[in-house]
Amino acid sequence: MRNSIGRIATLTKRNIKEIIRDPLTLIFMLAMPLFMEILFYAIFHTMTSQFEMKYLAPGIAVFAQAFLSLFAGLLISLDRTTSFLTRLFVSKARPYEFIFGYTCALLPIVLVQSVLFFVVGGILDSSFWSVTMLLGILLSLVTAFFFIGIGILLGCLCTDKSVGGVASVIIAGQSLLSGMWFPTEGLGKGMLTLMRILPFRNATMLLQNAVNGYGDLFADLISPLLIVLAYALVAFISAVLVFRKKMRA
Repeated sequence: MRNSIGRIATLTKRNIKEIIRDPLTLIFMLAMPLFMEILFYAIFHTMTSQFEMKYLAPGIAVFAQAFLSLFAGLLISLDRTTSFLTRLFVSKARPYEFIFGYTCALLPIVLVQSVLFFVVGGILDSSFWSVTMLLGILLSLVTAFFFIGIGILLGCLCTDKSVGGVASVIIAGQSLLSGMWFPTEGLGKGMLTLMRILPFRNATMLLQNAVNGYGDLFADLISPLLIVLAYALVAFISAVLVFRKKMRA
């Protein structure tokens, strides 16, 4: 157990160094969603409740996490291209240790994103400040596991040239199926059912309800939490199995 933790820590340190070597991508994942948060709040918050900060900041936090699927996928696919992983496959590291090494390296980005968007939200709208922001930041780690797991899976399956196109589907899904940009009341029953089944709307609802409070504990908090966790678990198990297959190959 101790040796396994040591290998995960070593892989995490290496991956953090690799992430830091590409500061432009880090800036993009922080600056672009932050700009959207400020711009949309300034323009639309007086027109519709959809863009009030209590809904916008949690939604932006999850939307920014969708880019982690692209970032994680590129990180792993580039390691495969440079044969870095091939050299590591001869070590004693197990597939899940590689996966956790990438995941732990990306979690600090999630915390920085959530804290940044929530703090800026509180600066723009003082009514947004509350103790429940801490719960929102904590649960943002849960929603991030889904996007990181999907990114790692894509990195194992796709090349560095194709992973961007495939990951863009996840980003588009979070943008279009989360309901963060438009009210969902006017949608048809089929579309609403699809949004309730998929993780995108549930991830956004989870953070929004955690920050703003909830009426029904199961429907508003536990149910979306379980759905997001289920998708994250499937993504990570699939990533480990595919990674193991690559190692054996």
